[in-house]
Amino acid sequence: MARGQQKLQSQQKNAEKMAKLKKAQGSDQKTAAQAALTYKCSVCMAQMPDPKTYKQHFENKHPKAALPAELVEA
Repeated sequence: MARGQQKLQSQQKNAEKMAKLKKAQGSDQKTAAQAALTYKCSVCMAQMPDPKTYKQHFENKHPKAALPAELVEA
């Protein structure tokens, strides 16, 4: 291990760089997941990621309610 001190310095420098990069990015799993939920049920306000899931939800949970216009073609 001839490069012990240099290795430690390199690891510390890389850790600082990665911390700055992560802080600059500023996103976490919770906000990313929330951004993916784009459709909102008009009856119960549940959020869904895509129109197919939304249509299945609407047909199963609200069979007596009229299908929203955005789901007619989905």
